[in-house]
Amino acid sequence: MPELPEVEIARRNLVRWLDGRRVVRAEADDTRVFRGARRQDFASLQGRLESLERRGKYLLFTFEGGRGLMAHLGMTGRFLRRPEGVPVPYSRARFYLDSGEVIHFADSRLFGRMEPCPASRLYALDAVKELGRDPLAEGLTAGQLQEALGTSRQALKVALMDQGRVTGLGNIHAAEALYRAGLHPARAPASLSPAEWARLADAIHASIAFGLEEQQGDEPAYLEDGAENRFLVYGRAGTPCARCGATVESFTQGGRTTHCCPQCQPLHPARKPPDGRRKTAARRR
Repeated sequence: MPELPEVEIARRNLVRWLDGRRVVRAEADDTRVFRGARRQDFASLQGRLESLERRGKYLLFTFEGGRGLMAHLGMTGRFLRRPEGVPVPYSRARFYLDSGEVIHFADSRLFGRMEPCPASRLYALDAVKELGRDPLAEGLTAGQLQEALGTSRQALKVALMDQGRVTGLGNIHAAEALYRAGLHPARAPASLSPAEWARLADAIHASIAFGLEEQQGDEPAYLEDGAENRFLVYGRAGTPCARCGATVESFTQGGRTTHCCPQCQPLHPARKPPDGRRKTAARRR
């Protein structure tokens, strides 16, 4: 399932494929990918690509002439490049290039989304303007993370997946970051110490970096398509934790399956007693 790393790889691929090329024709099928948008406007996306930016899981295209496109990969969407005439399963929209190649937006489950609009309006679209901080594009410090999540009454993992707080993290990388940081997904954000916020910020960056490294190439592989699971905890319920050997658990949070190690990520971490209590205990012994 595409999250921030997969969408960033898609952006980099598209920039490379479209560099020095012109879109000579754009066409799209009548599908729910264009729900809430005018599919007919997709045909106007011709000429050279002037910029392609990413905000969280959204791709923002600007073509010459001030024409724009917002795209979201959904659950199974991906951009693929093929020679013209080569069929692509589940192709929903296509850019025909002056090189004789075609860039397809393929999406088997139709949860992806496209919205053509004037490029000047891309950042004003409701889905985009409500996004929180992007860890890769804008950076994310421990303080910024605490400011974004610290007042949330949601469980920690659910808050991490709130795109209005921190954008780009989905079920996979939220679980992976919490595992790397040694934090239980059900912790209350307000219970985290400054050191834990720092660990979590570092873990988010590490998980994103891992995803970017793993998904390099023209065609990122998704787990639901049968790709090998290289994640540390996600999808590993019932197997031994690679760090401590305890059995990885899973449970439902916010309608999604959460994975964690009960030993490496304790729900109630042991806390050291205040210094006075330690000294009193020592005198009694």
